[in-house]
Amino acid sequence: MNTTPELNPDPIPDMTGKCVLITGASRGIGATAAHVFAQAGAHLVLMARSDAALAEVANPLGAVAITGDVAHYDDMARAVAVAEERFGRLDVLIGNAGVISPIAALDAADPADWGQAIDVNLKGVFHGMHAAMPGMRRAGGGTIITLSSGAAHRPLEGWSAYCASKAGAAMLTAAAHLEGAQHGLRVMDLSPGTVATQMQRDIRASGINAVSQFDWSEHIPPEWVARALLWMCGTQANPYLGQEVSLRDPAIRAAIGLGNAA
Repeated sequence: MNTTPELNPDPIPDMTGKCVLITGASRGIGATAAHVFAQAGAHLVLMARSDAALAEVANPLGAVAITGDVAHYDDMARAVAVAEERFGRLDVLIGNAGVISPIAALDAADPADWGQAIDVNLKGVFHGMHAAMPGMRRAGGGTIITLSSGAAHRPLEGWSAYCASKAGAAMLTAAAHLEGAQHGLRVMDLSPGTVATQMQRDIRASGINAVSQFDWSEHIPPEWVARALLWMCGTQANPYLGQEVSLRDPAIRAAIGLGNAA
């Protein structure tokens, strides 16, 4: 059972000199997290598939930009290698890259599209962990955080690929914790709930399942998710190692300093 964290009067970890690699960093949660971690003093390595969009985020922050696809192991390994070569070690890996498509009935979904979702949302998480864990073990520790979802725990109409991939990623987190904790690795999931990003616009446009009917005001801002990711890099989040941190939990929001808004 989770231990409710104590309220922290200063829940912002100092990331000065720490190297943070964020995937899916060209927009949404990833781009917002890049700004939050930069403000906390981190050295940033940002990865995304879109070269131009990634540059718009990375250049003003002085971040290292790596154009690549987490679905391809060589791209992920290259990003980790660049982080280690530039900054001596990789301290934090945030596995944020993810896709919601295909939104379709299981028996109507295109098999190639369904497989692509698994490649990004599940194999992409494995690729990041596989590439990052050896260096983190050699360095005596590191933090790996994967973006999870309530969809990891219950089926939703039209989301078979998303639900299955997120469930698999949650199990990868548990496995990485089991194998890495003794080497100083801190591995966790963050389940933010619904977030006001382009993904929610795509979900709404589909008109499939109850999530598509949510009013925009029900989605939390990506800044909340970014602040939660930063909080998880500090010791206040240690009770959740190997587990999922849920931003639906008012106690978690209070510990991070986000308030109790729905």
